[in-house]
Amino acid sequence: MNLVEARNLPSHVGIIMDGNGRWAQLRGKARAQGHTEGAAAVRRTVRAARKLGLKALTLYAFSEQNWARPEEEVDALMGLLREYLLNEREELLDNGIRLSAIGNLGRMPALVRAVLDPLRGETADNDKMTLTLALSYGGREEIASAARDLARAVAAGELSVDDVTVDALHERMPSLAVGDPDLVIRTGGERRISNFLLYGLAYAELYFADVLWPDFDAPDLYAAIQSYQSRERRFGLVGAPATPIASAVQGASAKVTRIAI
Repeated sequence: MNLVEARNLPSHVGIIMDGNGRWAQLRGKARAQGHTEGAAAVRRTVRAARKLGLKALTLYAFSEQNWARPEEEVDALMGLLREYLLNEREELLDNGIRLSAIGNLGRMPALVRAVLDPLRGETADNDKMTLTLALSYGGREEIASAARDLARAVAAGELSVDDVTVDALHERMPSLAVGDPDLVIRTGGERRISNFLLYGLAYAELYFADVLWPDFDAPDLYAAIQSYQSRERRFGLVGAPATPIASAVQGASAKVTRIAI
């Protein structure tokens, strides 16, 4: 906790929760056990984020591509999601956390929607933190959906072609209703984005953690935020002047080199 500056927190943090299956395999357990332990890591992370005072946390829970996984694994994931929503209801309500969901929610099974939809309604007025679950979600799919909405508006004469702007697309991205992500964390040791928050990711800071998701805990979240706080965000502009580096070589006059990134 001492590593994190309270006045320089990212407003919106996204997390690609990777490594559940590998965690289980390394221990000779079924993949479903890894997802169960991953759900416990979700609980710890949400609590830590709320205590820190983050305004928005988006968790990549299930992608559009995940439907291609074995049926028994998908069924287990849906059951765990339902169980998580049932178990966390009181905590969300007691801690002022608003639950949101993005993605192709129409593909989610009825057993999940029966719990998800009412809980989104119950927490709609909470304003301490927004927890967004990306379910049946894909960044490319979200961009395509926004583009279709704009195309329909142009075809209907509601917008002109010149109205199709960066901001117009942004407004139609459900994932960015809480603002662009400031920091995106990926666990599991992989160095890729995997179709997550692609439009909003343009100027996000990225943090890759080697820890597998079931082992992710509050100190790992603090380390990611501490890394974020140590960086200079330039958004395409010129940053602060680089500090000159002097080096002397065998009695020669020191040479000064400026490093510009």
